[in-house]
Amino acid sequence: MQPEFWHKKWESNQIGFHLPEVNPYLQRHWAVPATARVLVPLCGKSLDLAWLAGRGHQVLGVELSQKAIDDFFSEQQVTPQVSEKGLFKVYRADSIELWCGDFFALTADDVADCAALYDRAALIALPSAMRERYAAHLQQILPPIVRGLLITLDYDQTQMPGPPFAVSDDEVQRLLGGAWQVRMLDEQDVLGESWKFLQAGVTRLEERVYRVSGQ
Repeated sequence: MQPEFWHKKWESNQIGFHLPEVNPYLQRHWAVPATARVLVPLCGKSLDLAWLAGRGHQVLGVELSQKAIDDFFSEQQVTPQVSEKGLFKVYRADSIELWCGDFFALTADDVADCAALYDRAALIALPSAMRERYAAHLQQILPPIVRGLLITLDYDQTQMPGPPFAVSDDEVQRLLGGAWQVRMLDEQDVLGESWKFLQAGVTRLEERVYRVSGQ
C-alpha cells in the first residue's frame, strides 16, 4: 500500500475511518498515568488526540497526510508552530505534536520519552505484510515499559477487501505478544452499526480492545 493511496483518500475526503467523536473505548479503558507521553501512529485528525491532551498527556501523533494535520489544527482552532526534524515536518501546539511523514522513518530517539501507545486505526489500516513491518518497528523503537491500548476489527477478509483490514486475535498475539503483554479488555459485535460492511455482504464484524504493556 503506497502513500499515494492515503493522500488520495484525504484529498477526496474518503475518510470513513475518521470518527466525529472521541472513541468510547478510549474513554472507557484508558488507564495510563498523565505523566506518560503518548505515541499515536497514523493519527489522522482524530479527536482522540485532543482528549488525550486534555487528560494531561504530551501527545506525539504521526501522520502521512498534510491535509489531515491541517484539518486537525483548523478544527481545533489552533495555529501550530512549524519546524522540521529529520524527515518530518513537525506541527506543535501546546501539548500536541503532529509529525507529518512516514511512520517507518521514526527512530528510537524520536520516541524515547513515549511511555504510552494508542493505536485505534493504524494496525487495521495496513495489509498483512505491512502489519508485520509495523509491529516489528513499534517494538524496535518504543521503550520496553510502554503501556496503552490497541483497537482492532475482525471479519472474513474474503467478504470485503480492506482497509480497514481484518486482524484476528491470533494475529494480534503473534505480532505483539512476544515482546509485550497483550490482554483483551473488550469485544463487541458491531456489524449492525456498520453499513459499509453490511452493504458488502460481511456476515460478522467484531471490534476488540487490547491493553498493551511492556514485559
